[in-house]
Amino acid sequence: MSGYKPSKKEEIRQRIWRLLEEKRVALPPKPIYGRIPNFMGAERAALKLSQHPVFAKAKVIKVNPDSPQREVRRLALLYGKLLIMPTPRLRRGFIFLDPARVRDIDFASTIKGAFMLGRIVGLKELKEFVKKADLIVAGSVAVTPYGARVGKGGGYSEMEYAVLREMELVDEKTPIATTVHDLQLVDELPFEDHDIPIDVVVTPTRILETHTNLPRPPGVIWSKVTAKMLDEISVLKELQQLGREKAR
Repeated sequence: MSGYKPSKKEEIRQRIWRLLEEKRVALPPKPIYGRIPNFMGAERAALKLSQHPVFAKAKVIKVNPDSPQREVRRLALLYGKLLIMPTPRLRRGFIFLDPARVRDIDFASTIKGAFMLGRIVGLKELKEFVKKADLIVAGSVAVTPYGARVGKGGGYSEMEYAVLREMELVDEKTPIATTVHDLQLVDELPFEDHDIPIDVVVTPTRILETHTNLPRPPGVIWSKVTAKMLDEISVLKELQQLGREKAR
């Protein structure tokens, strides 16, 4: 498009996707452009995260559905954690997986397996199963050692957090972690009011405690919710309905 200038975030995304490909560390699904990129060493990063106190102490973990975090989901189930997984693009809300009711943990850690072996739940039902998530694991395209993060550009991790915050299933103290390749670490990133900061960054080679002081969104920023988003993301409609019921 003539005159189009990508945002700083988009420039960084494109640079990281290109770098992962050039260094031959990107793994399927491909193309990685437009995705939370899968990478060599994702399993090692997941194992390191599983040994961190925020993971070890957690009883309920919310993990993104992307490929590089599949091993995080598998280890969560293997170690007996209740798992909350958003459906892709939040189109069907959240999937709840109880390891006590899952026979094939390896399969359940895949997107297809989670749909088949887990339970698709609305917000009200999710609140009946869990009181609060103890840890959030988000996928990232790039992250700084100080906790700023960018995803693939859809804003889904931010929306998931905001929705769960509205339901009091997470709060400002809920730790947020990410697993990335070392090449996905950058010095600086823009940070906006709807963005979620990262507390723990785990790569195949190291664990970084960000000690971030970046603010967390207190909930859904409704001024940024479009009619299309309301139409496509069912939990937003449910959240509005619950708000109306509460106001009565």
